[in-house]
Amino acid sequence: MSLAKFSIPEHRLEVRTSRAGGPGGQHVNKTETKVEIRFRLDDADWIAYETRERLRVQQPHRITKDGDFVLSSQESRSQEQNYQLCLEKLQGFLVAASRAPKKRHKTKPTRGSQERRLKSKKQASARKSDRGKKNWD
Repeated sequence: MSLAKFSIPEHRLEVRTSRAGGPGGQHVNKTETKVEIRFRLDDADWIAYETRERLRVQQPHRITKDGDFVLSSQESRSQEQNYQLCLEKLQGFLVAASRAPKKRHKTKPTRGSQERRLKSKKQASARKSDRGKKNWD
């Protein structure tokens, strides 16, 4: 199965940068390498409605009260690399949400498996009841 690639309109994304934590010495204190991408999920007409709804269910912690979908990255010391990482994350979330969940087919245990289960339960019960105090009269 091939993975669908989404065409993400980068001009419709709101990009914010800020100072990232972590290693980097004095350089970290003066450069804004952390990248945050956000967009309003309801207004994202470039994503199919079903995909948006599945995204809402699969990633609820990434959606703000205002309905913005937020991604951030500060793994790299480069702003451009963090931006690319955010786009890759978004691409992955969209691909995962675009797949419809498999439909569950109801199954019923066979008569033999039910009998084996009950037989093993009776054996376990008998084994445990034998552990009690014995009446040696």
